[in-house]
Amino acid sequence: MHAVSATGELVTLADQDRSAWDRDLVAEGHALVRARLATGERPGRYQLLAAVNAVHTDSPSAADTDWAQIAALYSQLYAVVPSPIVALNRAVAVAELDGAAVALAQVVPLEPALAAYHPFHVTRAELLRRLGRDDEARASYRRAWELSDEGAERRFLERRLAELGRRRLVDA
Repeated sequence: MHAVSATGELVTLADQDRSAWDRDLVAEGHALVRARLATGERPGRYQLLAAVNAVHTDSPSAADTDWAQIAALYSQLYAVVPSPIVALNRAVAVAELDGAAVALAQVVPLEPALAAYHPFHVTRAELLRRLGRDDEARASYRRAWELSDEGAERRFLERRLAELGRRRLVDA
């Protein structure tokens, strides 16, 4: 989940001010998910995605998110919709649980299917950045920038590239 700030900057889920979220809408969403799950029927794609969102919106911060539950929900979703995008989203949760190296090992095989999907390259870049593999991260951020035509997303990627440039100067 991404938001755009008043200045047009992309704000990642980890950086969002969760106190600004509409708590009434969040409560309504949680009630709908609970009601659907209470039916005892096997959840479908949209119910599982709603459950993922419920876990995110139930957490006071990204650090407090139940990433194991997010990963498990994406595993269930993959059983319903075996898509490389679902696998990519699950890898993001795995990065929070088991680290960037484990997640990257899951992301790399997805490249043939997601080569033209800019979020794949952003995810790969973020994982590589966490691992200190700045040159590879820079290349992935650039590829994501090339594939994105959205202004806020491009500004985010430019900021990440600039941060890597500063990191290189600091580390030198």
